[in-house]
Amino acid sequence: MCALSSIVDHLEDYLRHPGFPDYPSACNGLHLDNSGRVVKVGAAVDACEAVIAEAVERGISLLLVHHGLMWDQHCAAFTGARYRKLKLAIHGDLAVFSSHLPLDAHAEVGNAVQLAHAIGLRHIAPFFPFKTEPVGMRGEIETNFTDLLNRVRDAVGDAPVSACTAGPEQVRKIGIVTGGAGSEVAEIARSGVDTFITGEGPHWSYTAAEELGLNVIYAGHYATETFGVKALAAHVAKKFELPWEFIDHPSGL
Repeated sequence: MCALSSIVDHLEDYLRHPGFPDYPSACNGLHLDNSGRVVKVGAAVDACEAVIAEAVERGISLLLVHHGLMWDQHCAAFTGARYRKLKLAIHGDLAVFSSHLPLDAHAEVGNAVQLAHAIGLRHIAPFFPFKTEPVGMRGEIETNFTDLLNRVRDAVGDAPVSACTAGPEQVRKIGIVTGGAGSEVAEIARSGVDTFITGEGPHWSYTAAEELGLNVIYAGHYATETFGVKALAAHVAKKFELPWEFIDHPSGL
């Protein structure tokens, strides 16, 4: 058992939350308090009703997520599903902590760096700034595009993977921005990478990448964002000597 406040204080510093730019709806940090104790840590991509119900059933007392409770902040009413999941969490003594772009960007447990390691990139470095902070990673590899595509497929498991093969067959410079960064293909092409790995993008991003001569691998928004929460939960579990579990609730996107 550990004090929730000790874990939250550590995470705020470790993830560099104060001052890190993000979308207003991200609201990085502790979204929901509990009685103050943590006996088991859970990790999930989304703080949705199904995940919260599963977390409570498994006896998890701190849920670490990438997409928190505030994405619908335009709606101030605690009604419908928003009420139900808060009721579930409160009755289950479940605290919810969210980290969005800071977790994408983190140099140790971030989505991008974890995916980069999973596919065997070398010379990994921060990549693609959002306002004042890079939120992706770039790296190098000496292989062909088909092999790289297979490495990505192995890394994301059963997730659907598609690709635009407009760049070179022999690939070397790889850029990764997980989640929904496909609309950034023009800026990515200007960065000098020959292949861009992301989760998903709008329809036009495929033809734009073709015209730019850029390889793009769309590896799934959900799938590319499972890496960070798993690594973060493992980090917390090791530091505070707690068990942890991953709650898999794929969207298919």
